[in-house]
Amino acid sequence: VATNEHHTRAATRANGRPTVCHLLLQMDYGGAEVLARQYALHQRGEFNVVLACLDTLGAIGERLQQEGFVVEALARRPGVDFGCVRRLKKFLHENQVDLVHAHQFSPYFYAAMARGLRSTPRILFHEHGRGWPDYRRWKRVLANRVLLRRTDRVVAVGAQVREALVANEGIPRRRIEVIYNGIDLAPYQALPDRSVVRQQLQLAADDLVVTQVARLVELKDYPTALRAISATVAQFPRLRYLIVGDGPQRQALEALVAELGLQQHVRLLGSREDVAEILAASDIFLLTSVTEGIPLTVIEAMAAGLPCVATDVGGVSEIIIDGETGLLAPATDHAAIARQLTIIAGDPRLRTALGEAGRQRATSYFDERQMQDSFVETYRQMLESKAGG
Repeated sequence: VATNEHHTRAATRANGRPTVCHLLLQMDYGGAEVLARQYALHQRGEFNVVLACLDTLGAIGERLQQEGFVVEALARRPGVDFGCVRRLKKFLHENQVDLVHAHQFSPYFYAAMARGLRSTPRILFHEHGRGWPDYRRWKRVLANRVLLRRTDRVVAVGAQVREALVANEGIPRRRIEVIYNGIDLAPYQALPDRSVVRQQLQLAADDLVVTQVARLVELKDYPTALRAISATVAQFPRLRYLIVGDGPQRQALEALVAELGLQQHVRLLGSREDVAEILAASDIFLLTSVTEGIPLTVIEAMAAGLPCVATDVGGVSEIIIDGETGLLAPATDHAAIARQLTIIAGDPRLRTALGEAGRQRATSYFDERQMQDSFVETYRQMLESKAGG
């Protein structure tokens, strides 16, 4: 169990503020984890904020510790781990937690189990996206009926995710609020000089740069992306495909790059802190996921003025308006994705028009401030609500 020894947990309530715990599966780089850090930083002025994860502490968890937060990893074992339930219950008690913001189903389930028959802490179940394939699980439907209290709240990151919660989790639609993901737009309002970043990345001025930012995991379907790139390279030999992210599929993807003969066209950059700069040096953003909620990376790309080619899954179509801010294609269909890439790659004016429309949409609908204000107001309402089952 990893913990932050630099803070006395018993002192977290000395200032009289309510304590909020963000509970996640893990704390390595991913959309939910990035958002949890944003919430923690924003909320620490009004609430005491602590964090915990069911599994292992990752780079974001370590960064949050350095930023002064209490962070603990609960070392969950496979299956339903009642030892993990006990450790979480102890953590919530020691930190006098009033509200658990549970990111995804498993953290929500463990928070509810740790709460037991008590009326507190309140639980906010925040669904960021859906697994694949997504289907109705009767055990989870029954668990939700038992565990979800009247004083708990459910938030989905988009309308499609909300409908999945209704259909596959059995949660009444009236109980689910949609709060869209948002990003800090400031880094995208003053992007660095494109030519300078290209020099740093060893890219030529006339390279056509396609960038994808996502963890190297099965759900992001990089093999389909690589096959689409292979089909597009034949027409655009100056195409360069940058993959930003890391994960368990890296070795397999490197092998596929070699198999497809794309060594001169594909670069795996690993996890990076300078995503805004990389986007500034790019021409097109690509997303090939088989499932998504409201992906932050697409919002970031649009904020940077990039046209997007993405698979039409989850809430992606709530961000990208097909034909206006980017082009959509069916998931797992590398030929369709290649056709959309070819259309944008061959038309600089279209790239500019789609990119500008995307920038305006990101600014209007996906500003972090709107998201943060919505969650703070939700916390206030939950903490003020009367006890009840």
